[in-house]
Amino acid sequence: MKIQPSVLVHLGFGKYVRSDNVVALIPLEQERGPGRRTIVYLQGQEEPIVVSRSEDTIVRDLVQEPHEVTQSRQQQEILRDLLQNLDGVNATVRRISRDEGGLDLDRLEDRISKVLEN
Repeated sequence: MKIQPSVLVHLGFGKYVRSDNVVALIPLEQERGPGRRTIVYLQGQEEPIVVSRSEDTIVRDLVQEPHEVTQSRQQQEILRDLLQNLDGVNATVRRISRDEGGLDLDRLEDRISKVLEN
């Protein structure tokens, strides 16, 4: 189980908290209805809050990496692979690609390098 620091977790009804601030989740056995589903204890707060989402859903969101992070990681991986492959393209092929096809591999390689530096 991996809690992601500085990632917001939706608790329902417009409530969000940082995932690394959640200390405990206790399902409500009574009065389990709209707006009263789970008690959430947060780091640094004495009183818990009652939220509208189930404990299972909150736990899933706490331990699952956000889609945007996963997608960004995959995109960077693809760019690294492309950059590595571009490194093997010789000068003649680069010239032909640029002059005949309008694809400037040198410029593309530079842009990918800059993106990966950030």
